[in-house]
Amino acid sequence: MSRRPIHLAAHFPGVNNTTVWADPDAGSQIEFDSFVHLARTAERGLFDFLFLAEGLRLREHRGRIYDLDVVGRPDTFTVLAALAAVTDRIGLTGTINTTFNEPFEVARQFATLDHLSRGRAGWNIVTSSDAFTGANFRRGGFLDHGDRYARAEEFLAVARKFWDSWAPGAVRADVDHGVYVDPERIGSIEYSGTHFDVRGFAALPAGPQGHPVLLQAGDSPTGRAFAARHADAVFTLHASLQEGQRYYADMKGRARSYGRDPHRLKVFPAATVVIADTAAEAQDKAWHIRRQQVSGATAIAMLEQVWGRDLSGYDPDGPLPDVDPVADGAISQGRVRHADPVALARRYRELAEADNLSIRELVIAVTSRQQFAGTAAHIADEMDRYVQADACDGFILVPHLTPRGLDEFVDRVVPLLQERGAFRAEYAGTTLREHLGLGA
Repeated sequence: MSRRPIHLAAHFPGVNNTTVWADPDAGSQIEFDSFVHLARTAERGLFDFLFLAEGLRLREHRGRIYDLDVVGRPDTFTVLAALAAVTDRIGLTGTINTTFNEPFEVARQFATLDHLSRGRAGWNIVTSSDAFTGANFRRGGFLDHGDRYARAEEFLAVARKFWDSWAPGAVRADVDHGVYVDPERIGSIEYSGTHFDVRGFAALPAGPQGHPVLLQAGDSPTGRAFAARHADAVFTLHASLQEGQRYYADMKGRARSYGRDPHRLKVFPAATVVIADTAAEAQDKAWHIRRQQVSGATAIAMLEQVWGRDLSGYDPDGPLPDVDPVADGAISQGRVRHADPVALARRYRELAEADNLSIRELVIAVTSRQQFAGTAAHIADEMDRYVQADACDGFILVPHLTPRGLDEFVDRVVPLLQERGAFRAEYAGTTLREHLGLGA
């Protein structure tokens, strides 16, 4: 039986509750040197791609900007285009919203990035029905929740028309005229739908990959269906081996039901890594990191997002609130609130009672990503086990420090994965599509 290769990607640790930006070893999350270091480290580790998240509005909590957001959110395309000049092989993927952008603009931007990077562009497609975020835009948050994927479907269809509209040979070169464009080989774009009415021409040919690699992270039934139809890779938070296997089987089965080769849809759970010389040291280190990530104030704020009410009078090291959530509470803006907070609070109480957890301990438990903690050899074994057991195709590593959070993994774990024959010893291709085993 052939051994399945492990795919690895790196998440730039930006503004979220995973990043310990107040740690003495943390650096800037907006200075370009930080992006360069993480991208080059991931490339040195032969990762498939670097991934940038996006936020279109600073989140607010109890009427104030949430403190984890104040470090800034640089523009995705600007950063990725700049990284294309200082890296050679690693894929460059960014999160771009289909609700508040236009297909022509995004298609042109990704085609440009694909040209600048010589075929390394990837697009993480996200949607938004959030009127709070939409207030930063002229048309606002006009979409109902159920319409956001309908717009995304049309958005992607139009973007593909732009990428496909320049026929082979449209750009020519000869001795007499130099490089020129043959207008007969450029097709017009015509699309009329519910969300878009477009008539025009693409401003440049598609990049070396034809289309950028498409990624998607929605976990609702609609999001899963969208990913199974369109995505080349899907991000998931399903963490345990068993949860991963169920999700993996579901997504591969959905892809097959749409007539796709399931091997051409890669499944990436997000994961954190804590490395030490012994298992006990790793567990102590991991617990210290989680307590840095979830302070007492952060624990209360995150519980308030579920309860929908002010819980500042409660002790984060004490028991859960004895009051029920407010069903329509809107204490936080810019975050997705759970559909049934009362049911979720009931589950939280059951977990806290079973393990005698305080508020802070519970929040740490329920917000933890998949975590590999142990010696370098143990982490290599576990990652390989997940992939060979069909729980995923690889991992998006989410370091807790900027910009050196990947250094130890690349130096200590990657060589062990290579020794096992579970990870590449060199890049075999030049494009992101080739790195992912999706063909040229």
